[in-house]
Amino acid sequence: MSSILNQNTLESEAIYILREVVAQFENPVLLFSGGKDSITLLRLAQKAFYPARIPFPLMHIDTGHNFPETIEFRDRLVEELGLNLIVRKVQDDIDSGVSIEEKGRYSSRNSLQTNTLLSAIEEYKFDACIGGARRDEEKARAKERIFSVRNNFGEWDEKNQRPEVFDMLNGRIDMGQNVRVFPISNWTELDVWSYIDAEKIEIPSIYFAHEREIFERDGLIWTASEHVYKDDHEITEMKTVRFRTVGDITCTAAVESGADTVEKIIKEIRESAISERGARIDDKRSEAAMETRKQQGYF
Repeated sequence: MSSILNQNTLESEAIYILREVVAQFENPVLLFSGGKDSITLLRLAQKAFYPARIPFPLMHIDTGHNFPETIEFRDRLVEELGLNLIVRKVQDDIDSGVSIEEKGRYSSRNSLQTNTLLSAIEEYKFDACIGGARRDEEKARAKERIFSVRNNFGEWDEKNQRPEVFDMLNGRIDMGQNVRVFPISNWTELDVWSYIDAEKIEIPSIYFAHEREIFERDGLIWTASEHVYKDDHEITEMKTVRFRTVGDITCTAAVESGADTVEKIIKEIRESAISERGARIDDKRSEAAMETRKQQGYF
């Protein structure tokens, strides 16, 4: 009974935050990747404004190196729900010379999303960007407020965070500023999966155990793909894996797993001693990798 009450409390908080966004901002957008957290946000937005339509568009910053299963699911879901999806592509910024493609063994387009995101915010004049980041994911995200103010350059200053006392959310911003909003900031990975289970939410097949061609490097399971650099001596094999977190294919490692249902995934998470972000390759570039990207304007 206590777990049900806790889940309802988290849902109520998220719905309150989403309604406050619409009340306090003129032009919000929901950042949508097709991953479990943004899909959960979408369900919460449906509940927050039912029976009306969701009063803001969705936007995906597409690296061009996403998992095909995720993009296919994203497009199908948007079509089924009749949503307005804005897609901005990192490849366009590479082609125009705004962003420079990384080279080498650990090359990734993940960090290149920053330029594309900031350009899209400026293009559409979004004043609030809603995202699915959670405090339990990573220590830089644990410092975030629910309304996180960004300056004229899209930068985040962890020392200049507003107090949020008694659930009072302050959406006042100066000209040129915008706010990142995190309605499920207080949720854990287990909370998200429990909600997916309770709501019977469909998610991409990549989250469930499946056979995939992989290779191992640095103790992590990498996807064998044309987008992922692989040394000649690194041997690929077929293995049953799944993904706990889904991002760019070049920075998201798999985990060995036989969990092919939501119930089995929940059980696996309860027993796991490894954090969700432990499978994010880009977080391992440095101790402060995420914090540095956030300071530069990354989501």
